[in-house]
Amino acid sequence: MRISFERTGGFAGISKKTTVDTATLPPKEAKELPQLVEVADLFKLPEQIVSSNPQNDRFQYKLTVEDNGKQHTVTVSEAALPGTLRPLIEWLNTKGQGR
Repeated sequence: MRISFERTGGFAGISKKTTVDTATLPPKEAKELPQLVEVADLFKLPEQIVSSNPQNDRFQYKLTVEDNGKQHTVTVSEAALPGTLRPLIEWLNTKGQGR
């Protein structure tokens, strides 16, 4: 499984990009990532998730997941972030800082 993750926006407007691949992760993380994708039900989420009440200086996240020949991209605003997707976003934010 491979995930390309991009966070844009925020107060400073700094963009952060990272790519995570289970083939190159330590075993514990390589097991954890697919579980987070499954809990988020990412392949069933719409391509765009936007808030009905947009707010300035909020982050926007773009995730592209590739797994077993399937690919799906989701772009979501922080204000509209589904609870099931939050753990995956937090994991990618944390793991992506050191990459």
